[in-house]
Amino acid sequence: MKRRVEVEIDLKALVRNYRKIAAHVKPMKVLCVLKANAYGLGVAAYAQALYAAGCRQFGVAEPFEALELIKVLGRTKRTFEVQMLSSVLPDEIPEMVKAGVILPVTDLAEAKLVSEAAVRAKRTVKVHFKIDSGMGRLGILAQDAIEVMREVKKLPNLDCEGIFSHCPMAYEPHDPFTKGQIRRFVDLVKAAEKEGLVFKKVHMAASDAINNFPATAKAPFTQVRTGINLHGSFDPYGRKALKVEPVLTLKTRVAQVRELPAGTTLGYGRTWCLNAPTKVATISAGYADGLPLALTNRGFVFIGGKRCKIIGRISMDYTTVDVSDVPDVKAGDEVICFGKCGKDSITPDDWAALKGTHAYDIICSLGTRVQRVVKG
Repeated sequence: MKRRVEVEIDLKALVRNYRKIAAHVKPMKVLCVLKANAYGLGVAAYAQALYAAGCRQFGVAEPFEALELIKVLGRTKRTFEVQMLSSVLPDEIPEMVKAGVILPVTDLAEAKLVSEAAVRAKRTVKVHFKIDSGMGRLGILAQDAIEVMREVKKLPNLDCEGIFSHCPMAYEPHDPFTKGQIRRFVDLVKAAEKEGLVFKKVHMAASDAINNFPATAKAPFTQVRTGINLHGSFDPYGRKALKVEPVLTLKTRVAQVRELPAGTTLGYGRTWCLNAPTKVATISAGYADGLPLALTNRGFVFIGGKRCKIIGRISMDYTTVDVSDVPDVKAGDEVICFGKCGKDSITPDDWAALKGTHAYDIICSLGTRVQRVVKG
């Protein structure tokens, strides 16, 4: 049987997006962020397609993601690198050292544990200093960084090849805080050079900064990180300098079509009342499949090539839609929740705007019963 809800992943569009990003930041390298199982869409297909397109650097958040990515790309004889971009916990370090993952250094104590594990394993481990230049989440405070880096540099079996940071406000194109962050980080890199700490890899830009702060894709930076732009999505507030395209199409099917009389109320809370006899379709997807409650009485889907308004509150498994303008609609017909329909389209960004969030939230919310279907 076919699943009721599926998300189609267009790998050709994904590769086109990667190549557009790479061309935009050239000669910078591009690190593709595939954390959380490629935002819940399936890391294997993403990694293989991006590797075939020339990507050799991949970012993850935690160790099981790193191991899965290494397993997926293992046939390439490791001509790629996997980097943990967050933190590494003490019990995770030995396995990550053994696997050859590039590790973050968020403080001196962590660096010592990595060094000790590397000595025991008789390996040299690549590490990147994670600098907290204003995110306030993880890393070495910028004012403490030189002292910490001096001490880490003394530790055995560490290759201190990189330094990086992250921006909390890069989606605002003219944000003065971000401009200050970039300036402080660049000053830190220059100060480190005077101490004899020269880094092969220097990176700060994620997708937002690539679009809004082009200085983060120029020297002394050597690479950028991208995640959401690979999917063809953007933060709703910033510029869209990259001409990427949507990769995803979310589909379901019509469960039932009925002619309902005037005065009928729809859904939990009775939030919609029909003011005239109306043809209403119930579609086989709800908030358990990733349709945000914020689409209630405001969102649209495509049925029979037409935009159809969502009426009534979205429930866990079903959503009711006005199909008065769709002749001959019947149970089993295809519904495009987001994606292209002729020259029209609905995107995760559109849903994010209605929900007051961003596309990451929409994509990561696609439920476990949504079938991932790879195309291209």
